[in-house]
Parts: sequence; C-alpha cells; structure tokens
Amino acid sequence: MFSFIFIWWINIITPCLFIFTITYYFCTLTYSKWEKINVPYIQPIPLFGNFLDVALGMQHPIDFYRKIYYELAGYKYGGLFQMRTPYLMIRDPEIINNVLIKDFSNFPNRGIYSDFSANPLSNQLFFMENPQWKIIRKILSPAFTSGKLKLMYDQIKECGDELMKNIHKNLTKTDNKMEVRDILGKYSTDVIGTCIFGLKLNAVSDDNSTFRKYGKSLFLPSLRTHLRELSLMITPALLNILRFKDFPADATEFFHSAFHETITYREKNNIVRNDFVQTLIQARNDLVLNKNIPQRERFLESQIVANAFVMFAAGFETVSTAISFCLYELSLKKHIQDKVREEINLKLSKNNGLINNDLLIDLNYLDMVLAETLRKYPPTFALFRKASQTYHVPNDSLTIEKDQKVIIPIYSLHYDPKYFADPEVFDPERFSPEEKSKRISGTYLPFGDGPRICIGKRFAELEMKLALVEILTKFETEPCERTEVPIRFSKKALITMPENGIWLTFKKITNQ
Repeated sequence: MFSFIFIWWINIITPCLFIFTITYYFCTLTYSKWEKINVPYIQPIPLFGNFLDVALGMQHPIDFYRKIYYELAGYKYGGLFQMRTPYLMIRDPEIINNVLIKDFSNFPNRGIYSDFSANPLSNQLFFMENPQWKIIRKILSPAFTSGKLKLMYDQIKECGDELMKNIHKNLTKTDNKMEVRDILGKYSTDVIGTCIFGLKLNAVSDDNSTFRKYGKSLFLPSLRTHLRELSLMITPALLNILRFKDFPADATEFFHSAFHETITYREKNNIVRNDFVQTLIQARNDLVLNKNIPQRERFLESQIVANAFVMFAAGFETVSTAISFCLYELSLKKHIQDKVREEINLKLSKNNGLINNDLLIDLNYLDMVLAETLRKYPPTFALFRKASQTYHVPNDSLTIEKDQKVIIPIYSLHYDPKYFADPEVFDPERFSPEEKSKRISGTYLPFGDGPRICIGKRFAELEMKLALVEILTKFETEPCERTEVPIRFSKKALITMPENGIWLTFKKITNQ
C-alpha cells in the first residue's frame, strides 16, 4: 500500500516540479542580464520584472518610470525589466544626445515590434526600421517645410473659424462650462483632414463624424491594448499566437478604405493639391510603381496608405490634448493668461487686427507658454530605441549589445529639479532666450530629437498657436467645479491623457 502511494505521489509531483522548473526558468531567464555586465539595476520579480503595478493597472507608466529614474539617482544609466524584457534606462544627457543625435546610426530604430502582415497600418514611419524608414522620411519631410506650412495657413484658419462657431454654440447650452478636449479634438480632426488629406470633414460641427469616431477609438484605453503590450514584453512570439491587433479592426478597415479611396480618386481625376496626399502620391509613383528602383528600396501599396494613417493618428489626439493642457494651466495662472493675451493684442494692433501666419510666428511669449506646457505634459512619457550594432559608450565602461532596447525617460527628465527648478510649477520663463541658452541639451524632448524627431513638429505648433489665439482673444478661461486640481492621467492610455477630461469655464470678453 505504501509503495503504491509513493509511486502515485512520484508520478504526480515529478511532472509538477518539471513544469514549475521550466516555467520559472522561462520567467527569469533574462534577469541576469544587468548583473553580468555590472550595470546597476532594479531587482525584478518572476515574469513581471519591475512592471507588476503597471501590469495590474495600479500605476501609471509615468509614475513607474519616475520611480525607476529616482531609484537610479547618481548613475548615468541603469537596468530595469518590463515583464521579461530588459531595458537600459539612460539618465545622462550626454549619452542621450549620443543615442539620439551624434551616434544615431547605432540607434536608428525604435525597437517597437509589430507584425506588419497582421497590422498593415503599422507599417509606417513610426514603426519602420532602417533603411525603409530613411527612404520614406526623406520623401515625406518636404511636406512640412516652412514654405508648405505657410501655404496651408488659410486652410487651418478655416478650421479655427469653425472651432469658434462651435464654442459659441456649445456655451449657450452648457452654462459657459465645457470639456475642452472633446471640442479641440474635433478641431484637430478637421485640421488634419483638410491640410493633410484635402478632405473637408466638418468634425467640429458634426458629432457623428466617422473620422472623429474612429480616430477616438485609436486612443481609447482598452484591455486589448494593455494585454498586447504585456504580451510583447513577455515575448514577441506570444503576439503571433494571441494575434492582438495594434488598432481596432473596424478602425483599421475604415482608415485603410478612406485613405486608399482618396489617393485613387486624386489620381484618376488628375487632381493636384498642395497637401500631404500629393506627397504620398509622389511617393507611390517613386517607390511602388517605379520598376527601375532596386527591390530593397521598393515599397508596398499598403505602406503608402499606412503613412497616410500615421499622420492622421499622430496629429489627432496629441495636438488637441496639448492645447487643452495649455488652457488648463492658463486658467489656473490668470496672470500668465493675461500676459499671453496682452502679447497677442499688441501684435494684432500692429497687424491691422489680422490673425495670419506671420503674426503666429511672431508670438514669442506664446511660444514659451507652449514649450512649458509640453515640458509638464509631453505627448509621450518616454522614447524608445534599439541598438542596431554593438555600441561602446564614449568615456565609459558600458558596452550596449546589438538589439538591446533603450529607454529615455522624457517625463522624468522634464521633472528633474536638476534641470528644471520647482518642476511642478508652471513657469514659461524657463523658456526665455536667456534660460534656454543655459539648458543642458538632452533634457527637454517633447518631440524627441535627432533624425527621428517628430516630422510634424512645426505643423503641430502652428495648429496649436492658431487655436489658442482664436480662443484667448475672445474668451477668458477659468477653472470650474469640475476642474481637477491636480489633474490625473489615465493609467491605461499610451499617451499622456487626462483621466476625466479637462473642464473649464469660458467668459466672453466684452469688447469682442
């Protein structure tokens, strides 16, 4: 009897121990990475690494990176683990500049995995790796020169006029209180549709706009997005099994159809316009239809559509959210709001009351206010890079191995009192010419830096400045009972996004 029980027990326990051992080995296989090369690191736990609280939705990634950043205080860099994946966090501005600019050729890729066969709309500028990234970037960049932006101004102004009409209409219904992100999101949808794609979307006045509906779905926090990110950090192979999509299927289908139809219609009807679609059509002719280019430089039709999509996605939510954060801070800091308005009115008086491209460029204090807004609320909280080859850090013992993933913690740098005194305080004077000349390069990165800096930076700045000028010349904005102070960020969003919107009171300026 004892022998039977012993054998039965062995038959049960042995497989369980084997499974446990294999599972534990898989969950901890990568955790010796930093100790082996003598890099300071944060002690991980099996499977989750240092990422447990984020994985469970208890901590925002911003807070996670800040915690790691300060635990590594005194070091130029340090190791951490997002689930099973080892990342090197770089804290030192000089090394950051090397990675982003000086030695960019060693770190040209973001290292963000996507299965392009399953996610064709991800096969675009943001996710692409060299050499394809370099080819398409060179072709798309001329669409955002200062000359092209000046030609787009009248179209942006039309969207601004519609924005103001809609604000007036909404305020009569809401006792002068408004959730600004929603209405500004409609404005940014119209700007992108008009200037980038030559489509008059009327999202500002149309609550049922399909572009607005599907655009919002791209950024809504969801369990699908969260599980996809966690799976990727465990092992990219898991994504191939679970088949999580980068974007909702219905949104993917809508944007693919809309952008493809726009390009096809233009070509069939010989329509030529000074917008981004024209640049894409030229890219299609050069990279898809041209039979004389080498195979390695050839693009797919789907990649042209994907690059139309990324311009919409990049400019849709981030710009409207940045304007909203700016109005939020100006509402809390009335003296700064008054100073902005004073500058605008002074420049308007010298420009015959006209709001035009030249006037927007000349608003230096507003530039400082926007720069400080983007310091406190950068659109993304970290930059990611991957080493394309083994890299020896200059004047340091560290060697970064090929394929090693690197994190540059933008938000943490922006809030480091070493670089920005009293970082919680909203202070545009940090960006006066005198203060900017003192700043250490590599500590202020709202748009990134180097060859992979945001391609639409100047376009976004123009769009933001126009909306702020239109609003602030006609309204004073103030906090109301629904205004969150301090503001809380959504723990599930992939960009810096307020959890409960931004509610403000609008008071019409009587001399308008």
